[in-house]
Amino acid sequence: MGCGTHHQNNNIFHYNESSGIATLDPAFAKSQSVMWVAHQLYNTLVETDDSLHMVPSLAKWWDISDDNLTFTFHLRRDVQFHDNDAFAGGKGRLMKASDVEYSFKRILDKSTASSGAWIFNGRVDSIHGFKALDDSTFQLKLVKPFHPILGILSMQYCSIIPHEVVEKYGKDFRRHPCGTGPFRYVAWEEGQALILAKNEKYFEKDTSGYALPYLDGVKVTFYDSKATEFLEFQQGRLDFINDIDASFKDEILTKSGELRKEWEGKIILNKHPYLNIEYLGILSDSLNEIVKNSPLKNKKIRQAINYGIDRKRMMLYVRNSIGTPAESGFVPLGIPSFDSTAVIGYRYDPSKALQLLAEAGFPNGIGLPEIKLLTIPQYADLGSYIANELQQIGIRVQVEAIQKSLLLEQTAKSEALFFRGSWIADYPDAENYLSVFYSKNPAPPNYTRFKNAEFDVLYEKGLSEKNDSIRARIYQVADQLVMNNSPVIPLWYDMVIRLLHPYVKSLIPNSLNLLELRRTKFER
Repeated sequence: MGCGTHHQNNNIFHYNESSGIATLDPAFAKSQSVMWVAHQLYNTLVETDDSLHMVPSLAKWWDISDDNLTFTFHLRRDVQFHDNDAFAGGKGRLMKASDVEYSFKRILDKSTASSGAWIFNGRVDSIHGFKALDDSTFQLKLVKPFHPILGILSMQYCSIIPHEVVEKYGKDFRRHPCGTGPFRYVAWEEGQALILAKNEKYFEKDTSGYALPYLDGVKVTFYDSKATEFLEFQQGRLDFINDIDASFKDEILTKSGELRKEWEGKIILNKHPYLNIEYLGILSDSLNEIVKNSPLKNKKIRQAINYGIDRKRMMLYVRNSIGTPAESGFVPLGIPSFDSTAVIGYRYDPSKALQLLAEAGFPNGIGLPEIKLLTIPQYADLGSYIANELQQIGIRVQVEAIQKSLLLEQTAKSEALFFRGSWIADYPDAENYLSVFYSKNPAPPNYTRFKNAEFDVLYEKGLSEKNDSIRARIYQVADQLVMNNSPVIPLWYDMVIRLLHPYVKSLIPNSLNLLELRRTKFER
């Protein structure tokens, strides 16, 4: 595996993972770094295409019963696991429906202690939930209708693995992975490098009939400094970098989020919607003591805050235009059902904010007590911007930056009245965002403790609706209802931002920010 000066002669994709990689076992694919590698090593029954619609992968097609409870998947019969010593003669065998049953049961098995067990809890029938009907037919049974189950099955947690390899290595499967994916495991020197090679027996082909992937392999390095990573990229030892560190953002990007003149032609800037919303949350449990005495329990004040922030200006000054001002609902740009004309959020309108404050009994903010906003150090500048904006309309905000673990603890225990939050999609469905406001959900995800009977009815109705366009409409009405009640102040819909060299072709970004290398090629 060459690097440095030899890099130019090979067909290996190099990237850096500054946060490190904790495991190669998909049952623990909780962080982006693990998801990225899992996506190269394994496949799932279904996956998302570039537009986040569900498409076949290991399953060729599926049927859904009339009562929406039974999903039957018809599997491909030409998929092989990577070669491994655990198999007879060390050669990979064909993937079967029993492997799907095994993989899913393993996620729920308490002895696995998978961080993904929640995906099936309370949704899948605990006794008859997973069943291989024959070698190429797998059946999944739900307790109650939950149409987003297909999105869940596309998550890396649901990667299909062979029992023989897990049984051979036990807990050490984390560093002896075996899947059906486009790349197979070669070596991992923790903290140094991870090397994957092309799976010569991979089942997918391109439209011309050529076998995928085009690359010969992948090499991941683990420099923890973003400055070193950028230097390695500049010197051609990395093929791309994901996200630009705040310390050199201004060196590369203009305020409007474009490449500065001196970089044009040398590197390519890729921007794409990312399924993450940044927002401010307001605790709205009226029985909670801290809410009872707070001016934020008044809807008009919450709406005034929403009108009092210039999100467009905020994006320019705080974010170098990375992201889109959140002027629609809580469901972000990039989700297939997103429609800014169907869900109307808040635009900057200080006179409307002042009118609402006056109606709430606090003309120009007179008599309104100071409000404390909890954030984390990384977002202290954002907190200052918001406090400054709201001061213009007479709302005084004191920003307190605390450690992330403490903020998560306080929001989970309903001890934070006004806080900065973000929500990254677990799977590409509006339901995942609206679950944040469903009253029967604990915190997380319902950090604001929002409770609204009309919303709950809409949310439940959406779960059992098969027709995508009808479901989208139900979710839009529910999202609008949240906006009208204002338990949150949406700030921006995030963006995937990548820098790559001009020779890297077909590295297609997606709204889940998965690293998709099956069709990537080098044209030097």
